[in-house]
Amino acid sequence: MTLLLILSLLLAIFSAFLFWQIYEQRKVIAQMMESDDITEPDRDPELILTLRVVDPISVAKRESRSARVLADHLPVMVRKMVYQEVMKELERELDEREIDVQMHIEYR
Repeated sequence: MTLLLILSLLLAIFSAFLFWQIYEQRKVIAQMMESDDITEPDRDPELILTLRVVDPISVAKRESRSARVLADHLPVMVRKMVYQEVMKELERELDEREIDVQMHIEYR
């Protein structure tokens, strides 16, 4: 009987500890959401598709004669032109399939 009483007290103390941890965790989450200015936690996150051309210089050299010459001297400009052309082609394809998208180039 004493063993069951001790075991019950230990379980009650452990349950109280877990409840306290959950309460503290919720407070921390609320503070983080407040500091990040998240007002609508139930709203689904926005999905964004990121595209990266792995080797834009080789793509430019393969697709364009003039890029073969420019790629060695102006690689930044050639990369930018490759991304702009990829964006145009994707936009054209998505328009044909009647998919409404907003596209822009991000510099990181």
